[in-house]
Amino acid sequence: MAKTTLGELVDSVSITHKFDKSKLIFLNTSDVLEGKILTNQYMEVSQLKGQAKKTIQNDDILFSEIRPKNKRYAYVNVTNPSDYVVSTKLMVLRNKSDNVLTKYLYYFLTYDGTLDYLQMRAENRIGSFPQITFDLVKILELNIPDISTQTKVVKVISDIDEKIDINKKIIQSLEELALTTYNYWFVQFDFPNEKGLPYRSSGGGMYWCDELKRNIPLGWQVGSLLDIAEYQNGIACQKFPPENLDTLRVIKIREMSEGFSADSDLVRLNVPQKIVINDGDVLFSWSASLDVIIWAGGKGALNQHIFKVTSNSHPKSYFYFELINYLSHFKMMAENRKTTMGHITQEHLEQSRITIPPQDLILEMDKLLSPNLEKIVALKKEIQKLSELRAWLLPKLMNDKLLID
Repeated sequence: MAKTTLGELVDSVSITHKFDKSKLIFLNTSDVLEGKILTNQYMEVSQLKGQAKKTIQNDDILFSEIRPKNKRYAYVNVTNPSDYVVSTKLMVLRNKSDNVLTKYLYYFLTYDGTLDYLQMRAENRIGSFPQITFDLVKILELNIPDISTQTKVVKVISDIDEKIDINKKIIQSLEELALTTYNYWFVQFDFPNEKGLPYRSSGGGMYWCDELKRNIPLGWQVGSLLDIAEYQNGIACQKFPPENLDTLRVIKIREMSEGFSADSDLVRLNVPQKIVINDGDVLFSWSASLDVIIWAGGKGALNQHIFKVTSNSHPKSYFYFELINYLSHFKMMAENRKTTMGHITQEHLEQSRITIPPQDLILEMDKLLSPNLEKIVALKKEIQKLSELRAWLLPKLMNDKLLID
């Protein structure tokens, strides 16, 4: 196994795009994340930002110069790479060696150990924000095994990545199906009537509701989000520092979107039971980034600025999708206050107005939606285990600590 530097294997390419088409796809740092290119939307060239400069080709690596641990990187494998123009804030790294696979280099550059080191160096830089340059990247040292071993390493990690991607696509489909069912029943009011026909579209009885300024089905009530669920706020977890090895990881807003990591805070095990979170619990972040999720990252302790949502009177599928449906209204409220902090309080929950169907109809819908939610939690847990396996395997494979048949 030969040892070399990244600069011996890749170039940082900065070829200005020809701009020979009227429309192009612009990739900024926000348009790449954890290996994926997030957009394929064409823009008029005249509307492109000034930093839209660089060309790319397939098998390139895009890597953000800003805050490496934000994981703004991608491996390029697209249909028409000449249709893309890339921001000057993204390094375009191109393999120049016949002795190494680009995917092998990509896995080295983007595994946690490398990102941690680059983030540390970026934070020590004098400047307004953590930033790196190719001069720092090119001196990184790595081991290069023979091509056969590289191929095996790439396949092992790629297979894990593919399984994670498949799970994410299944989750998205399940969520879309469940949300479509909820909207059809409880927003459009086309739940099945006694003959199995869509209620509103088949002429079901409706009445005008002054509070909501719309017609709603006969027999339905109007209430608030507080009428259908309880909202337990998290606590300032720094008040419960670890005392020994028995700890819980802290769920902050970052963990809601990314899951636990090595950087997650720890608290002692005997925190108040009311803020202990288990898989399947519904969490609602009410400050900064407004979001509602079903947690599946393992047992943890809930930090402040997040509600744990429960109910003794209604099934999870009902209050979860009611919150999802109302979230756009909360975001609009935050935007109207012209603040970056979306601050939702118990008072706002009490002031909310929602339709409340008869309980038997809620339970009927729950029979349809609960299996989907259970599958989603199971798939998210599997993703978490696969991600942990990947994080454990990759550095060992890179450093020849494991044998691959």
